[in-house]
Amino acid sequence: MDTGVALGMMAELFRIGLAVSAPVLASTLVVGLAISIVQVVTQVQEMSLTFVPKLAVAVIVLVIAGPWMLRTVVQFAARLWSGIPSML
Repeated sequence: MDTGVALGMMAELFRIGLAVSAPVLASTLVVGLAISIVQVVTQVQEMSLTFVPKLAVAVIVLVIAGPWMLRTVVQFAARLWSGIPSML
C-alpha cells in the first residue's frame, strides 16, 4: 500500500465521519443557541433548561437519520474490507 491510497482512505473516512455526525451536531447547535438566547432575554440560568431539549433533539435526529447514518458507515466499511486484497 502506498501513501496515496492511505491518504485517500483517510480523507474518505474524515468526509464520511463529518457527514454522519453533521445532522446531530447541527441540530443540537441550533437548539442550544435558541435556548441560550431565550435564557439571556429572560435571565433564567437553569442548566437542565439547556440539557434536556438538546438531548431530546439529538434523540429525535438519531431516530430519523439513524438508518441513513448506519447505511453510510456500513457501505464505507464494506468498501474498505472489499478493497483490502487489491491494496496488498
